[in-house]
Amino acid sequence: MEKRLPPLKKAIFSLILLPFFTGFLFAQTPSIIEHIRFAVWSEVDAYPGTEAAAQDAEAKEFDYSIARIKETVPFLMEGLVYGWNFVYTPSDKARGVEEYFEITPVRAADPSTGSGTTQFNIKYSSVWIENNRFNCWVDYTRTPSEIQTYNLWASIQNPTIQGRGFGDLSLGFEGIQMAAQDALKNAVRSYYRNTIKNKPKEITGRVLIRKTPLIGIDRGRYVIKLDFFLECGTILEYTQF
Repeated sequence: MEKRLPPLKKAIFSLILLPFFTGFLFAQTPSIIEHIRFAVWSEVDAYPGTEAAAQDAEAKEFDYSIARIKETVPFLMEGLVYGWNFVYTPSDKARGVEEYFEITPVRAADPSTGSGTTQFNIKYSSVWIENNRFNCWVDYTRTPSEIQTYNLWASIQNPTIQGRGFGDLSLGFEGIQMAAQDALKNAVRSYYRNTIKNKPKEITGRVLIRKTPLIGIDRGRYVIKLDFFLECGTILEYTQF
């Protein structure tokens, strides 16, 4: 049975997880050039056996879900509105080089408050609880400057890349970060494998999420599908074997 929350609770909702049903539930999102809108959900309770679960036992109702929101939604908005920088070092067994991948926001938001270098005026609505999940809609309207930024990305004929990544479900927000980073790494690796003949020492670049994220759970892991505009940066080659 669906449970409606009081108005105060409706302002604070959950994190961005879409069930992995065929075709993805709520995949029919409108254009996100001017207005970003997607449905989201979060577990009501922390993953059993974790430190967060132990803390949740002493917390107030929905504190765990609220904390996940304050971390996750600004993180995803960074990628949707301004983009992420990345540094990628492919693994090279012959040279004894391990794979390395890192992302940083072009403009950061404080995940604990939603403010910082950038403050996102995110609105949450239509909150409901069903099957032990916090559900709601997230809305964000871009500023004229942010619309110009998106249109610039789209007009420069930047390549588009897609990736799917996984993260540890028990890690909460860190698991979402892990899955997003893994999705971008896989997208970058797939693109450059088709464009570079020899394995490089390091690749840098920048991406902007061009569609709303699709996140679910698969075999005890977060799984996220992301679609990007890619701005190629530098490619550093090995000078010798």
